[in-house]
Amino acid sequence: MANDSSPSNGNSAADNTLQAICYSRGSLRLLDQRKLPLESVYLDIKDSADGWFAIKEMVVRGAPAIAISAALSLAVEVFNLQAFKGPPDEAVSFLDSKLDYLVSSRPTAVNLSDAATKLKEVIGSVAKTASEARIIFERYIEAAEIMLKEDFASNKAIGSHGASFIKLHMKSSGKISMLTHCNTGSLATAGYGTALGVIRALHFQGSLERAYCTETRPFNQGSRLTAYELVHDNIPATLIADSAAAALMNSGKVDAVVVGADRVAANGDTANKIGTYSLALCAKHHDIPFYVAAPLTSVDLSLPSGREIIIEERSAKELLNTRGGLGEQVAASGISVWNPAFDVTPADLISGIVTEEGVITKNGSDTFDIKAFVDKATSR
Repeated sequence: MANDSSPSNGNSAADNTLQAICYSRGSLRLLDQRKLPLESVYLDIKDSADGWFAIKEMVVRGAPAIAISAALSLAVEVFNLQAFKGPPDEAVSFLDSKLDYLVSSRPTAVNLSDAATKLKEVIGSVAKTASEARIIFERYIEAAEIMLKEDFASNKAIGSHGASFIKLHMKSSGKISMLTHCNTGSLATAGYGTALGVIRALHFQGSLERAYCTETRPFNQGSRLTAYELVHDNIPATLIADSAAAALMNSGKVDAVVVGADRVAANGDTANKIGTYSLALCAKHHDIPFYVAAPLTSVDLSLPSGREIIIEERSAKELLNTRGGLGEQVAASGISVWNPAFDVTPADLISGIVTEEGVITKNGSDTFDIKAFVDKATSR
């Protein structure tokens, strides 16, 4: 996995200069987000093993970007595969096992397993009539590339729906100040972003007063990445400590909170970066609307509630050392560490879930009927 300080120009899905995923057929480069904002280094991803490492080690993060990077890393591998001599059924087994391996890199992100399932369905369908392995590999590559394009279009739709809905439901008609957590922008997706996409849309429409982003400890995705994107796009923004969020809300400077999601259960309970639950509780206390922005691929209807969501635990080094585990030791040697990567925000704290198909709102009983929304959206 080689380093490169300049991105390729192959990512036709993005319409801005900030690209975390730079892809052209047979080549994939990922911006090493561990080094931001001080260095912009791209890693050359040559196969699924490189993709697994990049996801596991947080080179790339954000549920949509994880799924796309995994799919494309395997697309690059099979494009450059030399003389695969097996029959079509062995090509299917090869791809299936590689996809299972990639899913193991970040089990909480439902987008990753969802992408793997969809790609397996494509492979299985082609295998019914394919006369050689090459046809199956070509169809897999095409399907992975379609995912890249569709994610960017989905993000733009999320931004548009979210901005319109928030403006419609604000108590005043003035400009809006938004608080967000973690990173959910171009660096976490194919481009534009989910929760940060909503903020971008408000800004481009002239409706944003200010964006506030938390530092998002311990890996500091907010201070390193979200702040980087906000400055890059010239969006009026302020960085705050995670622990300052309640005080900021109490000061009256926050009109709404918008965050992303790694997984949404059938009842609306949402898994997102650790600290999201705390923000939701603070927002509820201060009567501030709390929105989740995520594509429908983040919805997992197989899970009745957030209790069934598996929460990944990260390395103790992220708390023991500065820079999310990458710098010098700051904590006492021998101290035990609990470092969950995510927490679950109960649905009753969430005002609405913004998707590419519109905003999921609560019914008369103050609960979400997400299945009905998904069924209606997929039947269009």
